[in-house]
Amino acid sequence: MDCIFCALIHDGTARWVDRGPAVCAFAPLDPLAPGHTLVVPTSHYADLFDTPPHVLADTMALAQRVARAARVALGASGVNLLSAGGPGSEQSVPHLHLHVVPRWPDDGLTTWPPGRSAHDAPDDAPERLAQALRRS
Repeated sequence: MDCIFCALIHDGTARWVDRGPAVCAFAPLDPLAPGHTLVVPTSHYADLFDTPPHVLADTMALAQRVARAARVALGASGVNLLSAGGPGSEQSVPHLHLHVVPRWPDDGLTTWPPGRSAHDAPDDAPERLAQALRRS
């Protein structure tokens, strides 16, 4: 298989946190924090744009369950939910995945972008988005 996540899902070698028929959760090879978990659909979808809404809903529901478990089991006071979609986003694996990263005060981790995009956007970007949503 060309997709590393599909290979992990089908060969069973992941460090499983949860495993269901539609979505699963496993530990990444290089975690950002204790309890850092990847939540992915078990079927291959490249990114947010490619994934059917019901699969996104199942993926988000498992991410919420993992976040709650991190609060209970690890004493995390919060979580960061991180995802990248498409070539302009720095997506490293072309399989939809959500990083659930447990957080604690003063843990030394920064996950918020340190600056602003250099891309020039039209001043009416919010209105353009609203129009596109009305057409979809």
